Amino acid sequence: MEEALLVERDEKWKVTWRALAEELKKVSYIAVPMVVVSVSHYLLQVVSVMMAGHLSELSLSGVAIANSFTAVTGFSLVFGMAGALETLCGQAYGAKQYRKLGTYTYCSVVALTFVCLPVSLLWIFEEKLLVLLGQDPSVSKQAGRYSIFLLPALFAYAVLKSLVRYLQTQGLTFAMLLSSCVALSLHIPLCWSLVYKFELGTAGAALSLGLSYWLCVMMLGIYIKCSSVCEKTRSSFTIDVFLSIREYMRFAVPSAIMACLEWWSFELVILLSGTLPNSKLESSVLSICLTTTSLHYLISYGISAATSTRISNELGAGNPKAAQAAVYAGVILTVVEAVIVGVILFCCRSVLGYAYSNEKEVVDYMKEIAPLLSLSVVMDGLLAVLSGISRGSGWQHLGGYVNLAAYYLVGIPLALVLCFVLHLRGIGLWIGILTGSAVQVLLLALITSFTNWQKQAIETRERIFEQTRADNGSS
Repeated sequence: MEEALLVERDEKWKVTWRALAEELKKVSYIAVPMVVVSVSHYLLQVVSVMMAGHLSELSLSGVAIANSFTAVTGFSLVFGMAGALETLCGQAYGAKQYRKLGTYTYCSVVALTFVCLPVSLLWIFEEKLLVLLGQDPSVSKQAGRYSIFLLPALFAYAVLKSLVRYLQTQGLTFAMLLSSCVALSLHIPLCWSLVYKFELGTAGAALSLGLSYWLCVMMLGIYIKCSSVCEKTRSSFTIDVFLSIREYMRFAVPSAIMACLEWWSFELVILLSGTLPNSKLESSVLSICLTTTSLHYLISYGISAATSTRISNELGAGNPKAAQAAVYAGVILTVVEAVIVGVILFCCRSVLGYAYSNEKEVVDYMKEIAPLLSLSVVMDGLLAVLSGISRGSGWQHLGGYVNLAAYYLVGIPLALVLCFVLHLRGIGLWIGILTGSAVQVLLLALITSFTNWQKQAIETRERIFEQTRADNGSS
């Protein structure tokens, strides 16, 4: 019966230009606030690093290494696992199983909190690990101290990302927009006070980040608890939370693998650049490239999150053609935005380096690598939206396999050959990682183009209602 209804609805819904225009509006309505939220959360970390970096060169080095270490070992893992809610909450909301959103969100908070415990141990012993890896002891000491005081931020980040996904999948972006802007505006004087006024140094920079994250959590928690728009999706903390952990982990683990494999590959390229003869120049230029693409990714992620939400909602509601229209809308917005940014970077290639350094050697190198950077911006935009499609559809496991093949079977090996065998230095490293991104885009695009959206909608609703019956039986 369910399949027959979906087939009938599929025939009635056609992806017309009018439908596509309507979907573009819906995606944009979610994407624009999500861009602001992403940028604000990112700037919280940037402000802490900048405040600590102005203390001394040693502090800057220690905080920079700690920031990279904590991102790779902790924040990327939490961010990736929280992506499971884009599938579970988004599809449940579309299927009108509203209480499940609260249950899944509680489940995410519990699961991510337990994941943060072993990560905390890793951060506590970071100083010793860095020394074993050959880092300078004084820099390692600064990095280890910063990471220990960053632990409250890790646990807050786990809760925050769960609440953000809960609201995002319902299209409730105003509260996130307001809380992130308020937190950022308060974070700047707070961080300055702890670092300089109370003379806590790098510890104050880390503590201020944790306080700002917890402030965001409190504001969103109060909104969810008191707002009438969240009334139907709120639920109590019951045994169903623990019964849903298995289903949550089924999507969270591949989602984390998918995010981390991509994140780690870029960090690995930066590390490899440090082994080159002129390591200071090579590392500086590739760090500039990574910073630029990371800043652009914040825009792409907003479109990605909006596309994921629209797809998951429509699949849960049993509207396969509407989900397909959301795919088209997300790709169109991403291509337009990424091409515009890529062209701007290419046209400004002669002066781009001056945004980061006054050294002529760095500026000239940036001019040489800028065309590749422009291509990377376009590729990263497409990667972001295709990853959003995978999260909304619930095939993160395929995305994990794709990322493994694209970066670790193609991209990184090619980067090593171009850099160390053909002696293309940092340019060779970036060509390798760009090739990996291109392979990832190609494979994800093929998976998306061959997706049977009608079958996807049927399987989604079957999974949701089967889980509902199982939960009712357990209760």
